[in-house]
Amino acid sequence: MKITIKFTVLSFIVLLSNNLWAQNAHFVKEGVIEFEKRSNMYVLLAKRVNKDNEGFAEKAFEQYKKTQPQFKVDKSVLNFNSDKSLYKFMENNEPAAGGWFGNDPLAGLRNVVFTDLKTGNSITQKQVYEDTYLVKDSVRKINWKITDETREIAGYECRRANAIIMDSVYVVAYYSDVISVSGGPESFTGLPGMILGLALPHDNITWFATKVTEKTVIEKDLLPPTKGKPATNKTLSAILLSAMKDWGEYGHPALKAFSL
Repeated sequence: MKITIKFTVLSFIVLLSNNLWAQNAHFVKEGVIEFEKRSNMYVLLAKRVNKDNEGFAEKAFEQYKKTQPQFKVDKSVLNFNSDKSLYKFMENNEPAAGGWFGNDPLAGLRNVVFTDLKTGNSITQKQVYEDTYLVKDSVRKINWKITDETREIAGYECRRANAIIMDSVYVVAYYSDVISVSGGPESFTGLPGMILGLALPHDNITWFATKVTEKTVIEKDLLPPTKGKPATNKTLSAILLSAMKDWGEYGHPALKAFSL
């Protein structure tokens, strides 16, 4: 009888403690997140060297390594509140390094992504070589598998989740449920919290938050992009497939990059 009473009291104390913690816990619902995108150019460019081009490609690759750093680093920012988010890159006036050989579609991707978290719709401005497209569609549905692995990012404890998108692209994300908005960089959303770390391991690209600032975000910092040729994900995919049908294996990285 005494054991039963002790167990009941202990259970009540644990339940009360959890309720008090939940009531007093502070959740971030609005603010600005700064991200750093890192692309391993040495690995990305090494993949271009094959038996058909090894003569000039190997020389171009060796020259690139002599003059350029291994990682291409780009800064981006995500403004968000509980209803909307806007992801965009900071201004970069530096010329493309390494000429034609040193450019990579995925590493050079600079999308502007507006997400309406209430309606589940997005508006993405995509630069596809000389053309700019304004892609209006529903938010990408991702079948995340949440794991027990955690790591700290920008001062927040984050839990790992894995997924496969576009049939073959492996994605690793780290999210914090303390930031109670289901958002993230680029077109990646759908977790029970904000994605602060993102990696495409097989494509040698990562996005990690470097700073989270809780603040009121004014409406003009959440306005969707408006310039570009109107398209949906389906119509843009058809345009890309038609334009790159004769590119062979050289078209695969570009198709993947512009479909993110």
